Amino acid sequence: MGVSASTTSGGSPARASSNWNLPNFLTCLRIVFVPVFAWLALRADNTHMGWMWAAFGLFAALMVTDKLDGDIARARGIVTDFGKIADPIADKALMITALVCLNLVGAMPAWVTAVIVVRELGITLWRMVLLRQGRVVPASKGGKLKTVLQSLAVAMYLCPLPGWMTWPTHAVMGVAVVVTVVTGVQYILDGRRQGAAPRPAA
Repeated sequence: MGVSASTTSGGSPARASSNWNLPNFLTCLRIVFVPVFAWLALRADNTHMGWMWAAFGLFAALMVTDKLDGDIARARGIVTDFGKIADPIADKALMITALVCLNLVGAMPAWVTAVIVVRELGITLWRMVLLRQGRVVPASKGGKLKTVLQSLAVAMYLCPLPGWMTWPTHAVMGVAVVVTVVTGVQYILDGRRQGAAPRPAA
């Protein structure tokens, strides 16, 4: 995940950086490979083991770059306007693509994708509106847990696991959906509290 805050993890001001840096390169790489991942997932069709492993491997690699670009950006204090925009786009593009592909191959019910996509896009647009008003609703620990659970569940669906893992996979995704909805509601409540007591954007 890219860094969108104006300070590093140590609390010192983050310097404005050129868009030509390693975190942004990794973010762009993630975006470029989303269509490749979609092709692999659809080719796997939830039945062809070799293609399933390929889709799983690429998804895992892209999720690693998501964490890596954030770690590098925080360590080096790199913050760019491009990164603030491109990183969340890359994250949501990959996750939504994965969910839609799993629906298309019949691995997962469509309502799961509908709930997650509505929440993700809705909260993103809502946070952008608040940002224009000078209010920032930061990512919460619950939001990070949501991302981890969604990623784990998708990875389990992509991976050619034995039949007895079907229900555990459904269970993980069920928990991910619940956390996704709860954190979405929490963001709205936090935003309303900020509206009641406005403060300068961080």
